[in-house]
Amino acid sequence: MRIATYNVNGINGRLDILLRWLAESEPDVVCLQELKAPQASFPQKAIEKAGYGAVWLGQKAWNGVAILQRGDTPVLTRRGLPGIHDEESRYVEAIVNGLLIGCLYAPNGNPWPGTKFKKKLQWFKALTAYGEQLLDMEMPVALVGDFNVMPTDLDVYNPARWQEDALFRPEVRKAYHALLASGWTDSVRRLHPDEVIYTFWKYLRQAFERDAGLRIDHCLLSPDLATRLVACGVDRHVRGWPKTSDHAPVWVEFEL
Repeated sequence: MRIATYNVNGINGRLDILLRWLAESEPDVVCLQELKAPQASFPQKAIEKAGYGAVWLGQKAWNGVAILQRGDTPVLTRRGLPGIHDEESRYVEAIVNGLLIGCLYAPNGNPWPGTKFKKKLQWFKALTAYGEQLLDMEMPVALVGDFNVMPTDLDVYNPARWQEDALFRPEVRKAYHALLASGWTDSVRRLHPDEVIYTFWKYLRQAFERDAGLRIDHCLLSPDLATRLVACGVDRHVRGWPKTSDHAPVWVEFEL
């Protein structure tokens, strides 16, 4: 089984790119972030024509998230992250093939310091608290999406340049590692502990061509699911397509 996460950065404006990638990769489950589409504007018919059912939380701005399932429709269990106002919840959850999947899009938090940064830390606190409840469930769980954090120096092309950015602040990295410490496994680091792997490249200064990237899209696994992990990777070439998102799809594979 393959689960992928992709910050599509505007689902209607980049629908052709999303559909092209779905046809090429055929993931079993896809978590999407940054829909930039209100609930009623989600392209459900086009997604269904591509062979996927969907549940989603639409937002006019950047917060929207969705879960797609190949050949069926996910069973929706939650829209919204407990403890966070709906407009900032950035979370949708569903059951797919016996797995509970939470798709999330963490706040950016810039500029640091400031109100947005404080909200980012509050959001991670709420996610960690809710994540502990998920780990108590009697089914495997994955938290998948754009966490907007580079956990270590290995996850950023130039650590010195990012010291004052909210995605790399010590407070945010500490919050991410506190989430892991509660029982989650970072799938990429489980299989590739020392490898430089990026998932995002800015549009400016030929960042993609220079491989000046960041790893901010993650798939966290409950302990029982982590034991079934067999492979993970990044569809890096998608970032090189014309008019594509600044993120590339990230995927993990499991034995069920």
